[in-house]
Amino acid sequence: MEGKLTSNQLKLLAMLTMTIDHIGVQLFPGTLWLRIVGRLAFPIYAYMIAEGCVHTRNRRNYLLQMAGLALLCQLVYFFAMGSLFQCILVTFTLSIVTIYAIDSKVRWHAPAALLAVLFLTELLPLLLHGTDYAVDYGLLGVLLPVAVYLGKTRRQKLLLSAILLCLLALNFGGVQWYSLLALLPLALYSGQRGKRRIKWLFYLYYPLHLAAIYGISLLL
Repeated sequence: MEGKLTSNQLKLLAMLTMTIDHIGVQLFPGTLWLRIVGRLAFPIYAYMIAEGCVHTRNRRNYLLQMAGLALLCQLVYFFAMGSLFQCILVTFTLSIVTIYAIDSKVRWHAPAALLAVLFLTELLPLLLHGTDYAVDYGLLGVLLPVAVYLGKTRRQKLLLSAILLCLLALNFGGVQWYSLLALLPLALYSGQRGKRRIKWLFYLYYPLHLAAIYGISLLL
């Protein structure tokens, strides 16, 4: 069955569900359905990160744009709130680095990248015990786009996504099981970008919507 949804449409869906999730976290923490809807965002974004690594014309720029925005967000988190928590953009930056390392012709790049990811996601939180340091979604979160990238067909990509999402749900529990619902729109992915170039909307929306929600929370 030919897919009907472009990557732009899927990213817009991820943006919407991510916004609903963050509204739930910041403004309505007791409203469970907002968190449930929000579980769709991460799997869709992760799938699109893998697709971006496949289709980007400039891998270096793709990585630098993601890493630069991640660094900017982390600086704001640290200086505004004193937080060491590493946001989802850091997770995806590590995913891209790992994918590039796997594709590298230098044999030690892939194991070195995996060891670095393991250190940053699993060991460093133990060394920084007593702080809020953690990488969003942890090791499994970093590996989700990698697993999608390694899939050769749509079915393989969806199957690998399902496996990683189940492992994440087993790890985090609760509403995380609803992330499997993201496989439904992803199964309708057409493999096409869409007519409009709106790449920067997706890059800029993340920090802007967080700032807006945080500003509203200060007024309430």
